[in-house]
Order: sequence, then C-alpha cells, then structure tokens
Amino acid sequence: MNCADVLVIGGGIAGMSAAAALAGHARVLVLEAEQAVGYHSSGRSATYYHFGIGNRAVRAMTAFSREFFEQPPVDFADQPFCRPTPALFVARPSMVEALAALEAEMQLFTDTIERIDEKGMLAMVPVLKTGGDDIVKGVVDYGGRRLDADRLLQAYARRVKHGKGDTVIGARVAGIDYKAGLWQVTTERGQQFAAPVLINAAGAWADHVAGLAGVRSLGLEPKRRTVIMFDPPKGIDASEWPFVKATVDDFYMIPESGRILASPVDEVDSPPTDAQPEEYDLALAAWKVEEYTTMTVPRIQHRWAGLRSFVSDRVPTAGFAPDADGFFWLAGQGGYGLQTAPAMAAIVSALVTGGSWPEGLAAFGLTPDQVLPDRLVGREVSV
Repeated sequence: MNCADVLVIGGGIAGMSAAAALAGHARVLVLEAEQAVGYHSSGRSATYYHFGIGNRAVRAMTAFSREFFEQPPVDFADQPFCRPTPALFVARPSMVEALAALEAEMQLFTDTIERIDEKGMLAMVPVLKTGGDDIVKGVVDYGGRRLDADRLLQAYARRVKHGKGDTVIGARVAGIDYKAGLWQVTTERGQQFAAPVLINAAGAWADHVAGLAGVRSLGLEPKRRTVIMFDPPKGIDASEWPFVKATVDDFYMIPESGRILASPVDEVDSPPTDAQPEEYDLALAAWKVEEYTTMTVPRIQHRWAGLRSFVSDRVPTAGFAPDADGFFWLAGQGGYGLQTAPAMAAIVSALVTGGSWPEGLAAFGLTPDQVLPDRLVGREVSV
C-alpha cells in the first residue's frame, strides 16, 4: 500500500495544478490512467485565454489567473506561459444585441476592450465576410493570450515532484473503498494507494470515479467538441491574425503553426471516452469556415475531438462532498480548465488546507458558495 496525505485521481490540468498547489503542504500522489499527463481534454484544447467564454464566475477565475500566466512565480517558471494574441468577437445583424451584452460582461474584468468597425476587422482578418447579412460589428480584446499548455502541465508536474509528491502514470482506477478514515484506491494493475483525502479530478470520468467510491454524482455532462486544421489560401500569411469567435458560439478560428485551426463550437452529448471526430462534425466545421469567411477548406490537414464536461450551472466545482468525508470534487471545468487552472488550484489549496479564501477571487466577486459541490447535491452551504 502506497500511502500519502492526498490522492489526486486525474493528471489533466485540474489535477496537476491542484497537486502542485498542495505539494508544499502534504505528501501528494497523482494517479493518471493514461501513459502521459494531459492526454484527454487538457491536451486537446485551443489553449487560448479570453473573457468571451463562460459565465461571470468563470470570468472571475480567468481574471484571477491572468497574473500567474503573465508573471509566474520565479521558482515556478522563468518566462510567461502566454503570448499576446488579440481576440476578435464578431456579430452579424442578428447578433449585435448579444455582442453588446458580451462587451459589457467582459468590461467587468478587463480594460483592454475596444469596438471595431468593418474596415478595422478586415484590416485584422482580410478574409472575413462583412456587410449586409454578414459580419457588421466587432469587439476586440487586446488582452487575449495564447497559452503554452504543454509547458504549463510540465511545470506543474515538476512542482509536484520537487515538493512532497509524485505522479503515477498508467494507474487506471478499478476500485475505491473507505476504511478507517482512509480512501483506498486499487488500480487495474493491482497497485494500491491510500490517503485521508481523495481529490476527484477525473474530468469526464469524475462521476464514474464517484460511483466507485459510493459518492453521489454531480450530474456531469460530457460534451464532444471537434476541431479541424487547414492551410490558409495561397499567398496569405495568417500568422498575425487574432483569435476570431462568433458572438453566438457557433464558430471560432485561430492561426496555428502556419495553418488555421477552426471549430464549430459544437457540444455533442457523449459518454466518457477517448473522443474522436465524426464526419458530420468535420463537415460542419468546414462549412462554418466558409459561412464566416471567404476561405474554403479543400483539405483538412488535421482533425481531433475532445470532451468538455459541465455541471448544471456550468461553474467549475471544487470542494469536499457533503456525503463523504475526505472526498473532494474537482470537476466540471467545461472548456475553461486551462485558463482557470491557477484560480482553481488556489481554491483547492484553501479548501483542503483550511486556509483563507483567496482575496483576489473575492475581489472579482467569486465566493465559495458558487463553486462548492453542496449547491449541486441539495445541502445548504455553510462557509
């Protein structure tokens, strides 16, 4: 039996950032089912930081996390985890009202917002379809950032190892028992681990893990999202284009390694699985490119799909389960896991160690009752 103070199930960005935050306080072991950390959702993200996604709670976490990405602690990384890449949110005539509402929401968290007209949008992205029933208004967030997801994950893994922790790969959980104040975990390979605190950061599999432990589920809903990559038209350099997103969440694109990455922002119900793109969703992605721009997609160079898991209110959840001592939920990050990881890690550290709620999150209006699992399982929150 390998004993620790805290076991973390799941080596994605949520589990690794939480483990890194706790490694200085306790002996932490991360159990990752796959042969590498960040294999599923964390490794299939568009890796972009912006305020045009999620609700107000998510934007508060994003705002809190910004300083960590731009100026990480000197003992954690020697350079930022991001690089400036503006975000352009576009609207057709039917979306103008929604764009105004989005602009007002984003302005609560950043002062880098600017309205832009058709001429300005075409100067940034000359292939956009503008005018008439096409794109007529836009808002630019010059505070948008591309994130280096792999470097961030590896930095968290190093922090775990240099602290009081370790990461065990290929450790797919087969059974969980609670005995004598310890959570005892057995993997499919027969490995055994035990700790008084078990953090469930298993992504789309989090409700399954809860079931193994006899804990009530959160009602997680995994959703599949598809991404394609294609070459820009000959003679066009897209490398300096911004991240472009439709206000109604049905299209985004961003330059990537000399090509263009695009998605129809689809959310297709899925069981927890190693998600793969389906032909209809690939066709939809290509069609959205041609709907919003003058480009065509004669050939898809690369394609993939990933799962984004949500709870009912779409706010990432962190906190001890009200029906199981020492069982800690860290789930429902949706598509915000990377850009909210520093905030969620700070929340986990405070709640597990009994520390104070992070002042920075309180300043942005985020309170414990918004993230604790009690809100989802019907027990009054006490903080």
